[in-house]
Amino acid sequence: MKKILERWFMLGLERITFDPSIMAGQACIRGMRIPVSLVVNLVAHGKPIEEILQEYPDLEAEDIRQSLLYAAWLTQERVYTFKSA
Repeated sequence: MKKILERWFMLGLERITFDPSIMAGQACIRGMRIPVSLVVNLVAHGKPIEEILQEYPDLEAEDIRQSLLYAAWLTQERVYTFKSA
């Protein structure tokens, strides 16, 4: 567990938290009831960061950046080639 946490902080994702008692353990921003998926969805649909910050005053620009970084990390693809028989 310690190595996982160390890697998490090395990625710069200290604002992304998981707590089974908050939003059923979804990735959230700093332990608040604001899921990372909400933030990523807003950005993906073209909502300007300034508007997101106005609508969610508890958020900070760094929260949005880390949400996008977390989403990018989740979507990393790895291609494995196998020799055919």
